[in-house]
Amino acid sequence: MRVAAAVTEERRLTLAEVLRHMVGDGMVGKTDADKLVADRRMQRGNVHPLVVIAEQKWRSARSPHAALTLEALTEWLAPKVGLDYFHVDPLKIDFSAVTEIMSAAYAERFKILPVEVNAREVVIATAEPYLAEWEAEIARLHKREIRRVFANPLDIARYIVEFYNLARSVKRAAGNAEGRSGLSNFEQLVELGKSNRQFDANDQHIVHIVDWLWQYAFDQRASDIHIEPRRELGYVRFRIDGVLHQVYQLPAPVITAMTSRIKILGRMDVVEKRRPQDGRIKTRTAGGQEVELRLSTLPTAFGEKLVMRIFDPEVLVKDLTELGFAEEDKARWSEMTGKPNGIVLVTGPTGSGKTTTLYSTLKTLATPEVNVCTIEDPIEMIEPAFNQMQVQTQIDLGFADGVRALMRQDPDIIMVGEIRDLQTADMAIQAALTGHLVLSTLHTNDAASAVTRLLDLGVPAYLLNATVLGVMAQRLVRTLCPHCKEKVPYGDARADDVTWEELVAPWKARRPAHVYKPVGCLECRMTGYRGRAGIYEVLLLSPQIRRLLHEEADLNRIREQAYKEGMKSLRISGAMKVASGLTTFEEVLKVAPPHQGHDD
Repeated sequence: MRVAAAVTEERRLTLAEVLRHMVGDGMVGKTDADKLVADRRMQRGNVHPLVVIAEQKWRSARSPHAALTLEALTEWLAPKVGLDYFHVDPLKIDFSAVTEIMSAAYAERFKILPVEVNAREVVIATAEPYLAEWEAEIARLHKREIRRVFANPLDIARYIVEFYNLARSVKRAAGNAEGRSGLSNFEQLVELGKSNRQFDANDQHIVHIVDWLWQYAFDQRASDIHIEPRRELGYVRFRIDGVLHQVYQLPAPVITAMTSRIKILGRMDVVEKRRPQDGRIKTRTAGGQEVELRLSTLPTAFGEKLVMRIFDPEVLVKDLTELGFAEEDKARWSEMTGKPNGIVLVTGPTGSGKTTTLYSTLKTLATPEVNVCTIEDPIEMIEPAFNQMQVQTQIDLGFADGVRALMRQDPDIIMVGEIRDLQTADMAIQAALTGHLVLSTLHTNDAASAVTRLLDLGVPAYLLNATVLGVMAQRLVRTLCPHCKEKVPYGDARADDVTWEELVAPWKARRPAHVYKPVGCLECRMTGYRGRAGIYEVLLLSPQIRRLLHEEADLNRIREQAYKEGMKSLRISGAMKVASGLTTFEEVLKVAPPHQGHDD
């Protein structure tokens, strides 16, 4: 750890000295530096030197000529002024703890931000390395060492306001709910539902906390927000690129009030806390983009757990290539979905991107000349181009009844959310036999297993032969961050327990000389991954495969024939993405099932 040099002279960082360092490092020319200093002398205002330089939108004169952004300049200058560089990530900072170190007025006065506190030290971010008159006072008050770190001046200014406002809201919300929070076990939770008591979900502090939570979830590209009650403290977690990250701990009464606030906005029954409920909210990001949230509550021992799934409307704009389809898979999928009638199935576990694939496909098929109808449980995303109906189990409107109703609506294309039983499978087959294209999902490990799954449900083999056009299995893998991924020789990055040859069997593909490994940077929150892409296994039901479909169908023989006809397994599809530098061996092995029924 770098220890900051003692500050001998209390003064502010100047534009001239920062530019002197930059000229010395060959980042800018002396002429440009002198001109900027002269121009600033003519202007009034106390703007931090790094902000002034970042506003010029210069690129470094030194190779590789990187953009001189404010964050890049901050990281570059930190060692020059003898401090560690620190990036303020609000999701990694316990704002309740750090805001106890000093008042908001004190932080604002010295433009400093506490970012970490433990038994030994307090870490405080500053953008003024030569101003430290406050250091001795804070050290004496808290009887801890003070470690100064160098951070982006605009981040410091922003989070002084946001952290202290948020901490104030949490404290006041917890105070307002005092005496009403003894709902830590299930018996008391049931009583709450009977007694019509509720927290003040419209309290301005709760409103502020919920708004903050959503905004940061959008900023961090979260796909889900989990609000989880516990006895004393509740947890807030974000799922980012398929991985859950704990981001906040909040007092139990605040968690309860937040859940109530969100249930009100989602038009759910706030009083009823004994049974699961579903709802939805449409809101906007700070940039004005519409975002839809699907809500789901679950009664637990300590209160209601709430999960919000965030749906980005831009997902529906993506074409198949953007979703991760290789050209060959795209052609096979388009051939299936381009037929006027028949059944097309997508299979995979929950969270594997099936719905996104179906919606994106339907979006391309939903021209003004066709009628697209869906029956879903629940409706995941509202899309004006479709006629969408939701399963209503309380009035006995299931998938099978929904399909029966849709067939009287003169549809061309029907999307059934999931085939769960023989009754739904029968209705889907009847729809396909009467001239409709039916798209649906199943939960199986791979494409070939979907066919035998339908046989297991009781669908006669001759009806499968007559209606099923093809099956696609899919998974999602995290993609490497394009800003920091690093090329390495194949032998340095492969998974220890699986060779390339095992990964691509039975598809014989040349082993790459180089692959990429994750590194970690600010763009990917130091994970090395940013975003996700699909890997696909597309099974077209050819005449040869149809001949293998009978009541005692051999799954391995179906797979073998599909491989001979060009189907690539999920692992092979993933291996191709490893070879092209999009993902890693570990990601593919984590989600793709092993090869089955092939000859090595």
